Amino acid sequence: MGETSTNDQPAASPLLDTRELSKLHWRCRRGLLENDLFIERFFTRFESGLTRRHAEGLTALMDLSDNDLLDLLLRRREPEGALNTPPVCEVLGMLRQSGAHAAHT
Repeated sequence: MGETSTNDQPAASPLLDTRELSKLHWRCRRGLLENDLFIERFFTRFESGLTRRHAEGLTALMDLSDNDLLDLLLRRREPEGALNTPPVCEVLGMLRQSGAHAAHT
C-alpha cells in the first residue's frame, strides 16, 4: 500500500507551522528560571526542525510541575509510567542537550 522506510528513524512527523510554534512557545512558559533557560536554549537550537511529535512530547513535559520538570532536566530522575513515551524521551534528550550549559551558569 505505502512505501516503507529503510532507516531506523520513526516515521516522519510533519513540521510545525508558524501558528503551532507560537502556541508551543506560549505553552512552554514556566515560573522557574532554570526551566526557562533549558527551554529557551531548546527553541534556539531546534525550533526550525520541530515536528508535531516533538510538540506532543514537549506538551506532556509542560504538564509537569516546575520542580518535577527540573528534576527530569537535571537527570535527578527519568520519565516513568505514562510519561515514559518515545516522544517525551526524545524531547527530554534534546532539552538536556541544549540546556546543559544553562545548568552550569
